[in-house]
Amino acid sequence: MSLTVPNDAGAAGVAATYPPQGLTPTHEQIVRHLRHSSRVAERATLLGHHPFGAVLVGPDQETVLMEQGNVDTVNHAESVLARVAALNFTPEYLWSCTLYTSVEPCCMCAGTMYWANIGRVVFGMTEKRLLEATGDHSENPTMSVDCRYVFDHCQKPVEVIGPVVDVEGEVMDVQRRFWSGR
Repeated sequence: MSLTVPNDAGAAGVAATYPPQGLTPTHEQIVRHLRHSSRVAERATLLGHHPFGAVLVGPDQETVLMEQGNVDTVNHAESVLARVAALNFTPEYLWSCTLYTSVEPCCMCAGTMYWANIGRVVFGMTEKRLLEATGDHSENPTMSVDCRYVFDHCQKPVEVIGPVVDVEGEVMDVQRRFWSGR
């Protein structure tokens, strides 16, 4: 079975067809993979980078395919992971995968995930909450653009799950520890 989405922006109402997304993650899987992404974020800080982490999980919602910590201000964990994934997996396969990330993807990362054809994103804490941790910090001028806004303006129906209350406090703790020392 495939999903057909009308392409209003395309020529003469051409419809695009996408394969079904992978299994819907269970609550336990969501929490487990988000905690993994938070550990990746903490590891990034040990390398001198900002505390953001992303994990790409296969269609079975169990197999971790890749993980990536933040690199710098223009190479965010999610966008680097999405670009590398696009080089290593087919667009059809990525459509069935899920990208888990500790903090809601910014508009740059959401766009990169979209172009990489990753069909689902799950995040622990919103950009708005991130701003509470970073404040007006020059190293992280947080944007107030929800990733849902970005995905709602795309032609493919990327599924978004988040924020996830079960891990939001843990993610906030990682962020506050890092940014309070900056």
